[in-house]
Amino acid sequence: MKSKVTNGTFSYKKDIGKVRLTNEDEAKILVNSKSNVLMMVADGMGGENKGDYASIKVINTLANAFKDRKNFISKIDVLCFLKKYLRIANKEIYDLSLSNPIYKGMGTTIVIAFLYKNYLIVANSGDSRCYILDNHKLKQLSEDQTYVRFLFNSGQIKEDEMRTHPDRHVLINAIGIYPSLSVDIKVYKYNKESILLCSDGLFNNVNLPDIENILNTDDDTVTKVNSLISVANYNGGSDNISIALWEPLKNDSYK
Repeated sequence: MKSKVTNGTFSYKKDIGKVRLTNEDEAKILVNSKSNVLMMVADGMGGENKGDYASIKVINTLANAFKDRKNFISKIDVLCFLKKYLRIANKEIYDLSLSNPIYKGMGTTIVIAFLYKNYLIVANSGDSRCYILDNHKLKQLSEDQTYVRFLFNSGQIKEDEMRTHPDRHVLINAIGIYPSLSVDIKVYKYNKESILLCSDGLFNNVNLPDIENILNTDDDTVTKVNSLISVANYNGGSDNISIALWEPLKNDSYK
């Protein structure tokens, strides 16, 4: 999907990839009348145990709440909003996975970028990522909540071992797998960078220099998103691919 608003353009899309039989990813971008931007990507887990339900549930919970809000009065208000509705989604997914065998073991990653005035608020649980494109280079703002990241942070492996480690896909956190919510939320000053959210189906199949090259073209957001998905599939398409891309209009200002 593509859209244009007062201070930016955006596009989001999900793709099944070349290997998976179902698509458990979900992506969405919403903008309200105050030019607040809510970007989301979720990567469901559970396969036949309804990982697709979990990813859709968390994104729809936040999207519906965002549509119902008339205004946000401060960045603290945004933080409370995100925590509240992520907590609601976490409880609903967790409770259903306990009460119904069909849904046992389901969960989902979530990564969120929320633009409020001149702030960028990033929330994540799991390993879906948020990047900004700063001076033509990608910078990851979210931190993967994975076993290999834990091993690296604790000094047990080196950075170059993370990409090929046999347990690189093991998550240590996600929405719906624990009774209480655990989510990392950070607040940054927003300086009109492009923002990219994606599931691991993109960054595991396309290296960062190739992603940067596509984002640095003069193509529109739809073409860039489609190009990223095409390259991921050309390189094997080993997982579902979901992308949300926001690009500011350079002649606009945030107040």
